[in-house]
Amino acid sequence: MMITCAVVGFGWWGQHISRILKDLDETKIVCVVEPDIQKRSHVESLGLKYENDYADALSKYSIDAVILTSPNDKHDEQIALAANKGIHVYCEKPLSLTANGAQFSIATCKQNNVVLAIGHERRFEPGIQIIKEMITSGQLGTLMHGEFAFSHQKLASLPTTSWRTKKQYAPAGAMTQMGIHLTDLMIWFFGPVETVHAITADRSLGWETGDLTSVHFQFESGATATLQAILNTPNYIRTFVSGTDAWVEVKNSSHPDTPGGIVSIQKLDKLGSKTEEELQWSDAVKANLLAFFQAILGHADYPFSEFELMHNIDVLEAIIKSSETKTSVKVHATKLE
Repeated sequence: MMITCAVVGFGWWGQHISRILKDLDETKIVCVVEPDIQKRSHVESLGLKYENDYADALSKYSIDAVILTSPNDKHDEQIALAANKGIHVYCEKPLSLTANGAQFSIATCKQNNVVLAIGHERRFEPGIQIIKEMITSGQLGTLMHGEFAFSHQKLASLPTTSWRTKKQYAPAGAMTQMGIHLTDLMIWFFGPVETVHAITADRSLGWETGDLTSVHFQFESGATATLQAILNTPNYIRTFVSGTDAWVEVKNSSHPDTPGGIVSIQKLDKLGSKTEEELQWSDAVKANLLAFFQAILGHADYPFSEFELMHNIDVLEAIIKSSETKTSVKVHATKLE
C-alpha cells in the first residue's frame, strides 16, 4: 500500500523530511503546504506540488498522513484539522507549547483512531537503543544519574526576526530546538519527572528566547539528571547514564541530519571492565518515519506511549516556568482520558 502524504512547512527541517520521503517506496508526497509564496519555486524544483493553504489542501487531495514541520504554535490546530478528517499525523517536536494543547491533540487522535507520531528521532539511534536495553535488562543496576547534551550551530545564522528566536514561539532558549529531544530520552529512561530547575541566557546571538539552556532534574524515583542545550557552539551530542552496577556513554560526532559521523560508546562496570565500540551514523529520522508508516498499516504499534507524549510537554511547561521565575518548579502530570 502506498501512503499518500502532505508535508506542511518547508523550512530547514521540512526540506530535509521531503528529501527522505521522496526516496521511500512506501510513500508519495501529494503536496507541500507552505504559506510563504516565495518558497513555491523551491518546492516545485523538487518536483513537488505547492499549496499555500492547509485546510484547502486537506480537502483537495486524498491524503493518508500529514507531516507537520510547521512553526510550533501551529501544531494544535493542524493536528485537530487532520485527525478530524481521519488523517494520520506525524508532528515535529514539540507536540505542543502547552499541556492543554498536547492533551487535546492526543485525545483527538485517539477519538478518530489515527496514529499520532512525534519527531523525536533520537530514540531510533542504535547507540541510544543500546542504553535503553542496558536499562531494561538491569545491566546498569539502580539508576543514579544522567547527563544529556545536544548543541550545535545549525540555526545560529537565523535573523532575530525568525520565529525560532522568540519566546512566544520557541520559549526557554534551546528547549524547543534541541532540549525537548533530551527530555524525551530522560522520560524513556528514568520515568516521570518530579522537579526541574532551569536557567536560560543570551550569550551571543541576541535572541529574545536566549541561546543557552541548562536544566537540573529530579525524577519520582529519586534519580537525577542534567540537560545542556546550546544554540551557538560546535556540534556536541552526548548521552550518559550511570547506575550502581555500570555506566554507559554515547557520543555522536554528527547531527541526525548529517551522514558520515561516528557514534562512540563506552561502558564501565563495577568490576572495572571497560569496553569501547564505534558505530556508523544511521538515519534515525528515516527510521522514525518508517515506524510511523508501519503503525498506519497496522504492522506494529508506534513506539511512544500517550503518557510519554504528554509528560514531555508537562516537563516543557515546567522548564519554561522555571526559566522565567528562576526557581525550582514541580512538574504537574496532566491526566489523559
